[in-house]
Amino acid sequence: MAQQGNQAHKVKFCCSMCLDLLKDPVTIPCGHNYCINCIKIHWDGEDKKNIHSCPQCQKTFKSRPELVINTMLAELVEELKNTGLGAAPANHCYAGPTDVACDFCTGTKLKALKSCLVCLASYCQQHLQPHYDSPAFKKHNLVDASGKLQETICFLHNEVMKIFCRTDQQCICFLCSMDEHKGHDTISVAVERTEKQKDLNVSRQNIRQKIQDREKVVKELQQEVEDINQSADKAVVDSENIFIKLIRLIQKRSSEVKQQIRSQQETEVNHVKDFQKKLQQEITQLKMKDSELEKLSCTDDHTRFLQKYPFLSSGEGSAGSPRTNINRLWYFKHVTASVAAVRYNLQAILSEKWPQADPKKRAEFLQSSCQITLDPNTANNCLVVSDRDRKITYNVKNEPYPEHLERFLHAAQVLSNEGLTGRCYWEVERSGSIGVAVAYNSIGRSGDFNAYAFGYNDKSWALRCDTGYTFRHNKISAAISGPQTSKIGIYLDHSAGVLAFYSISHTMTLLHRVQTTFTEPLYVGLCLCSDGHTAKVCKYK
Repeated sequence: MAQQGNQAHKVKFCCSMCLDLLKDPVTIPCGHNYCINCIKIHWDGEDKKNIHSCPQCQKTFKSRPELVINTMLAELVEELKNTGLGAAPANHCYAGPTDVACDFCTGTKLKALKSCLVCLASYCQQHLQPHYDSPAFKKHNLVDASGKLQETICFLHNEVMKIFCRTDQQCICFLCSMDEHKGHDTISVAVERTEKQKDLNVSRQNIRQKIQDREKVVKELQQEVEDINQSADKAVVDSENIFIKLIRLIQKRSSEVKQQIRSQQETEVNHVKDFQKKLQQEITQLKMKDSELEKLSCTDDHTRFLQKYPFLSSGEGSAGSPRTNINRLWYFKHVTASVAAVRYNLQAILSEKWPQADPKKRAEFLQSSCQITLDPNTANNCLVVSDRDRKITYNVKNEPYPEHLERFLHAAQVLSNEGLTGRCYWEVERSGSIGVAVAYNSIGRSGDFNAYAFGYNDKSWALRCDTGYTFRHNKISAAISGPQTSKIGIYLDHSAGVLAFYSISHTMTLLHRVQTTFTEPLYVGLCLCSDGHTAKVCKYK
């Protein structure tokens, strides 16, 4: 008890602001004591408001009081320090705005350490001690300090609620169990707490397991992000290196072609110049001969004329025609044409669309929507084509169509008029069991079932939509799980080899995605299975 008294005595000499023993204590006009620095800092913050108050009693002063160290109090604090008791422990500090205050402290209240569910009061260390020492308090239930003790009191009977009504799932007092809760399944709150604690432990285990599962997924997603970033960075570097090498190769080839052209230019020019030189020599000789013939034609001596003429008129070797038939420009035209062909092919390759990511939202898919119409010349006789060639209905009594080489004879299916390439998207509204497909126009029309049925050959890819989904290609089938909807979306990226099927409601759910290589244009295919079932290609702007 002496120790408790010392602790209480020590608290009296603590500053309520810094919660430590007073340093250079000052007493302000209302009588409360503070460290001089603590109160100065407090009033410095109030200078702008032109108001100065006591932090404890909130009394205000017209002007900022002058501070003078209380020498007597300073000496008492110093003596307290010399006793070795030091500063007040944290659990004996004054109660702050968010703390539970001791109900038995007078004046400045200390923080409560415990609350008693029997006394319905909270106690600091000093006032709590009787609960530990006196036999009268042995059966009292102490809990951590709580400011919500009134919540444990029945508002009807002002009694502690020690009973739990399982029928109404609420805490009640003894009088409640004898009155409005009479005959209900009741049990003590302690026993119910034990049962609920077990459930709580199970819930916590489930929550911790979920946390672990989600943390694992988070790590996997983080790793996926890192893999994506690394892959993208590598693709950028590799692509850049490839283009650099390609540019260098083009520059090298350009230099070689230029050198070859200049070499051929030199060769051809030398040929022409040699031929030109020979012609010049021949011209000189011919001019000399022409001069001698002119002189001979002017002589009067017939004998001399006849003697010299045979020598002067005899033919001499010629360098050839001044105009050669050899086209010496063909090489340069051929090189230019070859380079132009390379440019055209390279430009065609570089102009091709690079692989692109699939759209994510329906609005993005609809940007690639295409108008599809069905070809009645391919429709089986059981199919009624209507609604401007966009809808088919299964009717076994349908009047047969005229014979046509493109018509499916043994399967209730039809192809579109349009062959699709590039990026395309369309949707099909269904009633009953249908098949949605894409196929090459070269698919069979009759004969062996595997030759013409959608999904049973290497010329078609089909999704069967019934009470479930089944994807089939080249006779290999796979069951697909997904929400049942009346509308199916089909996305095609022909050049990328992507074909995807989606169920459409308020959201889009991917059912199945194919990654392959398409070698021909693809045609939309529809197939019906039972009388009265319908399929319609939706129309979008």
